[in-house]
Amino acid sequence: MGAPIDPARSVAEARQGNLPPTPPAERLAAWADRLRALPDPQTRLAHLVEAARCLPPLPEGDRQEAHRVTGCLVRTWWIAQWRDGRCWFRTDSDAMTLKCLAGAIAELASGGTPDEIAALEFGVFDALGLLRQLAENRRRTVRQLMDGTREFARRCACQAQAPGH
Repeated sequence: MGAPIDPARSVAEARQGNLPPTPPAERLAAWADRLRALPDPQTRLAHLVEAARCLPPLPEGDRQEAHRVTGCLVRTWWIAQWRDGRCWFRTDSDAMTLKCLAGAIAELASGGTPDEIAALEFGVFDALGLLRQLAENRRRTVRQLMDGTREFARRCACQAQAPGH
């Protein structure tokens, strides 16, 4: 089995060549299908954590207090950007479970239009048993990131519809 966020490869390609990425809902479905092939929630989360160990950290300049996720006991950073009519996300955390799940949210949503992201259903994280493996505070943080991702997309949609855009 390859990298767990392999469907998001189109996100990296889109970032480099301005190609539209695969829609987030399709990436999310493919990502979930890959994880469903693993036997149980604990194995799924372990697989995601192992893959997250290979991800580069956010540059030190992005690890600012302004990007910290509020209410999280461990340092977790979330950067949301709007450019070229699409939403882009980057993240990192000192906790590997948050690094992998926040990273999945960021990669699965990145490159989507506001409408695509606002419509994303992250319930698959629950259906795959990924959140059940976490302490309550970390579960809250992941849900906060899911909600924040959709809320950022809704704000971008409003900006895009405002006169002068």
